[in-house]
Amino acid sequence: MRRLALSLLLLLPACAIASEADYRIDPVTSQATFQVRVLWLESVNGHFSDVVGNVVPGPRPDSWVVNADIPVDSVAMPSTRLRRWVLAPDFFDASHHPIIHFVSNPISQDQLDDGGTLTGYITVRGVTAPVQFAVHPVHCDRLAAAPCRIQLSGRVHRSTFGMTSDRLALSDSVDLNLSITLQPESL
Repeated sequence: MRRLALSLLLLLPACAIASEADYRIDPVTSQATFQVRVLWLESVNGHFSDVVGNVVPGPRPDSWVVNADIPVDSVAMPSTRLRRWVLAPDFFDASHHPIIHFVSNPISQDQLDDGGTLTGYITVRGVTAPVQFAVHPVHCDRLAAAPCRIQLSGRVHRSTFGMTSDRLALSDSVDLNLSITLQPESL
């Protein structure tokens, strides 16, 4: 019994350190924006105002794994008509696929500090596909109580996720930009 109690006491600091290194994505100050070209002349922009999830230590020392969800109905567009259109079955099909999900492969602390590439898998409309984002350099202090802001940019193709309507009017390529605020998890 004493050995068990001693073992638990020795493990307690390690558990506290692990939880200090976890972050949650602040849904209030984080957002994902997208841009798609219309008739190859102008762009239509939209953004999701609700990004939720967490960033936890990865399998290797000094690595991180991102797990994020974006409720599709948090989309904001320049007009009500455009918002209805992107929520409809031809685009996001929000009634059948209400969440966009992303899970990353591990990214090293060095790639965050110096900038690099975050790879992973995104699920849109029930289709999961690989994706990569450029990570703009940022240093997040693991033990600081202050939030950390990460900027990501990437590109996906609508056709990958079954969004093939309006091919003559809309570009297949969609630019994505994410501004993610990480808040350290409290103990």
